[in-house]
Amino acid sequence: MYRAIVTAHIACGVIALATYWMAGLSKKGSPLHRGAGKAYLLSMIGVVASSVVMAGFAFAREMFVIATFLAYLVVITTTAMALGWLALRRKRDQTAYRGTGYRATAVANIASGLAVFAFGIQQGDALLMGFSWVGIIVGGQMIWRTWKPLAEAKWWLREHIGAMLGCGVATHIAFLGIGIRRLTDAMGVQVDLGLVAWFAPVAVSFLAGLWLERKYLAARTPLRQPAHAAP
Repeated sequence: MYRAIVTAHIACGVIALATYWMAGLSKKGSPLHRGAGKAYLLSMIGVVASSVVMAGFAFAREMFVIATFLAYLVVITTTAMALGWLALRRKRDQTAYRGTGYRATAVANIASGLAVFAFGIQQGDALLMGFSWVGIIVGGQMIWRTWKPLAEAKWWLREHIGAMLGCGVATHIAFLGIGIRRLTDAMGVQVDLGLVAWFAPVAVSFLAGLWLERKYLAARTPLRQPAHAAP
């Protein structure tokens, strides 16, 4: 059963990786972009669902570091997936987008990040301590934006791009840190990218974010204020 779940996890991960780049390299808003985006989201649902089961198996086997990593990855990845999808669904209503569910998700990210940081200190695991800041920073930014929403017409595009870059970071960290090792082991080759697998996707995502902002969000059009009737 566990092997079947791992196989399904890898298969969904491969599809997610392919469709992510397909959506990223295609013209934004085109049928290909939208179709690849939907395929990516569906495949990531499979990745997340199988990760939950794998985390449970790891916990039952007292592999607490792996279980914690997988569970935490589920939290931050699901957050990015949900925000990327909701930003498009609610692009006409930023208030609805930043509703109760949004605020609860922000708290969950901060709480899980702090828990992972504390566990990383206990285990002396630098990677867990470093990676814990993803949830803390994301959750903190979400709370800040509930107090001070984005005052631009394309706020939803900024949120969508940021969320999908976050998804990309999670997808590539999982592939470079875990997936590629399993693949090379099956081929009889030993490959361990170490810290590169963790921090290279973050660096690339940061640079991609700067480029996308200049291309699609450089000219910030302010939100239209509702007209008030004359007294």
